[in-house]
Amino acid sequence: MSDTTIRRPIRWSSVEDTNVGMVREVNEDSIISLPEVQLWAVADGMGGYEAGNVASNMIVKSLQEITNKSSLNEFIDSIEDSLIDVNHRILEYADIMLDGRTLGSTVVSLAIKGHVGICLWAGDSRLYRFRNGDFIQLSRDHSQVEELVQQGFLTPEEAEVHPDSNVITRAIGASPEVYIDINVFSVQLGDTFLLCSDGLYNMVSMEEMAQALASLPLKEAVDSLIQKALDNGANDNVSVILVKGEPDAAYSNQVTAEVV
Repeated sequence: MSDTTIRRPIRWSSVEDTNVGMVREVNEDSIISLPEVQLWAVADGMGGYEAGNVASNMIVKSLQEITNKSSLNEFIDSIEDSLIDVNHRILEYADIMLDGRTLGSTVVSLAIKGHVGICLWAGDSRLYRFRNGDFIQLSRDHSQVEELVQQGFLTPEEAEVHPDSNVITRAIGASPEVYIDINVFSVQLGDTFLLCSDGLYNMVSMEEMAQALASLPLKEAVDSLIQKALDNGANDNVSVILVKGEPDAAYSNQVTAEVV
């Protein structure tokens, strides 16, 4: 029996870590890994000392309340509603506790329902997929330079070294209205997903990331990616989550018993 005749259940394993980096005093990144719900997210806070940490933590705590809904649409709606709600709560916190000072956080999330994956994001934290040797970005940065790339005024290579490469155009908590982008795609056995803050991809090339995912177990790959960022100076916080689809052992045992 092959995957062409039946879509076998997939068990999603994940490993995650976050590091303050070599320059920052406070880690303003927050991460969440809920394999039992099949939801993962990286939030990269901004707003200066401690403020960004508050915003990213509020996002993670809000996402922790989500349960695995019975339908795909309900699952997507619950994540989107959570992010919209926490956007308002971050604005209220800034108004009351910080005299209206601006704070916020990017967020990228991965949710999986059956053989469907969903990326919801705002800002420039990223989701990548490694499949059969191909490593691609599934999210698209909400940034000034990315808009210039899409309009044809900059090449991707020029965008990487542009002086405004860190200027984002969308974030949770930055304005009263927030728009969450959604990308829906198929997932399959053997897929590996990488969620990360810009502290990783600004320090580690796509080729190096792909090589780590291709050659190392999840835990070693996470450690290797963060260490590469640190070795290259890590001028920002570094957060990494790896999620990999593996055969569901319970299903395999059931099929074996039926065959016997």
